[in-house]
Amino acid sequence: MEHTESAHGPAPRLLPWLSPDGNPCYLLTDHNGGYLSRLADDLEAVQLTTGTDILDLARSVLDDPTSPYTEVRYAGLRLAECLTDALRVAESRGLRLPTPDTAESAQGQPTHHARSGLWS
Repeated sequence: MEHTESAHGPAPRLLPWLSPDGNPCYLLTDHNGGYLSRLADDLEAVQLTTGTDILDLARSVLDDPTSPYTEVRYAGLRLAECLTDALRVAESRGLRLPTPDTAESAQGQPTHHARSGLWS
């Protein structure tokens, strides 16, 4: 799902948590830096740090060929949770990237395309 800024204001922000029903949550605000925006930023940072920590711990379990099945399974489940969180953070941040200004493109300035990662 791609969100862009409209004449009605900024697009909704995808938050790093789900509703009690498991649906995505969005924040509608007319400015950045409000309480919920800061809370979401803090939670995203925690989620990414947790992912790094879990990856380090899982590597030791996965590198040991004698690790019991239950430990390997537990590591895999935690890694899947962390990957889910990291992908949600990436999606949320990607949706908030500014779109290239067509005026700059027309002036011959290189433009970075967020989806492809290429410059033109």
